Formats: sequence, C-alpha cells, structure tokens
Amino acid sequence: MVVFLETTAGLPAYAAPAPVGETVVAASPTEHVILFVLEGFDKDSLKAGTMPSLSKLVKNGAATWSATGVKPALRLPTMASLITGLPVEKHGITWNFFEISRGYSRAPSLFDYLDLSGGRDSAIFFMDESLYQLARPEPYTDYQLCGALRPECNTAKIVAYIQQYFQKATSGHGYGHAIPAVPHLLVVHLPEAGRAGVAHGWDSQEYRDALGTVDAAIQSVLNVFKQHALTNRTTIMVTSLSGKRIDPGAEAPAADSPVVPWIVSGIGIKPGQVIRQPVSIIDTGATVMRLLGLETHTEWDSTAVEEIFQATATSSTRPSAKKP
Repeated sequence: MVVFLETTAGLPAYAAPAPVGETVVAASPTEHVILFVLEGFDKDSLKAGTMPSLSKLVKNGAATWSATGVKPALRLPTMASLITGLPVEKHGITWNFFEISRGYSRAPSLFDYLDLSGGRDSAIFFMDESLYQLARPEPYTDYQLCGALRPECNTAKIVAYIQQYFQKATSGHGYGHAIPAVPHLLVVHLPEAGRAGVAHGWDSQEYRDALGTVDAAIQSVLNVFKQHALTNRTTIMVTSLSGKRIDPGAEAPAADSPVVPWIVSGIGIKPGQVIRQPVSIIDTGATVMRLLGLETHTEWDSTAVEEIFQATATSSTRPSAKKP
C-alpha cells in the first residue's frame, strides 16, 4: 500500500493592503515553478547520453555544477535546508529518518513564505519515508508521499500521481486536494538514480538505466504543463541532494559538504548561462520567490541568485494576496 497524505480543504484568497512602505518585486513572467530534486546526480551523469531532456534544460538555461550542499550530507537534513533556507545548525534537523515523536519541522518553510508573501500554493511529491518529518499539514500545501520501503513506490508511480493531481486540480472543484487549481510551486523528488548507484555501483548499467528513468519522468512532468498550456509561464529548477558516490540515505554522511548541480531554465532565464557566483542549495528558496516576483522580509539564509535572470525586476508598491 502506498502511503498517501493530504492536507485539509483549501481556503479562498483575498487581497489585503500592503503595509505602508512595503515593496515587492515587480510582476514576473513566471507564474509556475517546477523544482526537481534528484539524488546521485552530477555533471558526469550526463555523459552517458541517457538524459536528453535534462541536457536540453542545461543548454537552454543557467547552470552551475558546484553549488554547495550542507553538512551532514544526508537526505532529511539537506531537504530541510532546501525548503527552509537555513543551514542545519539553524533548522535543527540532524537525523536522517522519520521519528514521529519529534513532530514536524518547526522552522518556517518556503511554502509558508509563498503563501504569506503572495498567496501562492504548493504541491510536493516526496519519495522517501524520512521526509514525512517535513510534511507539516498546511491549507495552502498538498503533500503526496511514498517511500522506498514500498516496492510499488517508484518513479513511474510518482509521475502517475502528478498526472492524476493535475486532472483533479483542473477539474473545477479540486476534489481530494487542498489546492483547487494548478499550484504555483511543484516540488518533485526523484531519488531513483542515487539509489541505483548505491545498490549496483556508479558505473553500472542499472545506474545508467535509472538516469534514463529520471529523465523520462522530468519530461513527463513537463508534458503535463504543456498539455495545460503552462509552458510559457513556467520556470524549471533542478538540483540534487547528493552527487555520485554519496549515499544521502546513510546513517552517517560520507562527505562533509558535497557539491551538487543547480540548474534553472525557462521563462526569464538567460540561456546557456554558466553561473559564476557562489551558489548554495540553500539559495533555492529565495530564488523561487524571486522567480514568482515576490520578496520576503525574513531572516533566512537563502539569497536569490540574480545572475541567472535576463533582466533585473524593479520594485513597486502593490497589495499582497493573503489568506484569512
């Protein structure tokens, strides 16, 4: 049985006046962001030629292959840093398994900031039991999770979940989901390549096949957006919780601070851009906010990577959409 988790029914948005003097980034052409989070992936992974869709995103977008991860270089702490915009010592999640007695992560997340800054909704598809620790129920966030302990939970199943989700989210009533429309942020966790590398070796045919499976999943999700005529309003981000030869599911980290790829492609992004400035996986959150034309007034450690944008947005005062 695949474990399925959803939040409660969504709430309607309303426009509230912004406080005097508050500014937000001017409207961005991006209305939707897809964030693919891989495992066991780096620049060498493209050499096998099994990832044409991802190679195209790199060619048409901005990329660095040396973004810094966090330490410990484990799945749950790293994912927590990605969605909270905080290093491990600040968000406090140092373990690598779901422990119900610890409760949900207490640090505000990217999903919270999206809602508070602009009334934007998120849908998250995780593929590991440890990430239940991050699935705090929210009225503006849908979670769907399954894990490696269930043999029926695989990359194809996650893609099917997303396809079904979009069918329901665009049906007009949002039955079975908190969000009655296409989410502004879609997070898709695709760890299959990393698991194949750990189990069969990083030079194995199984690893190469898994890379191809992950690439096909990425293309399938992009096809969903194309079917709903969202391509010209969508930006795609790709990063990884680990590079090759690192097991993020281990009990103890194999490396103190790994380097991982960080790729952004789509509307508003410079094509063929090699990112020169230092980038951390922690910067993902603020960059998502920047893509959606939103500004946060928080003390998180995440910083938008401005180098990737085709033009610098100006600031203007405008109402911010919030939910009661």
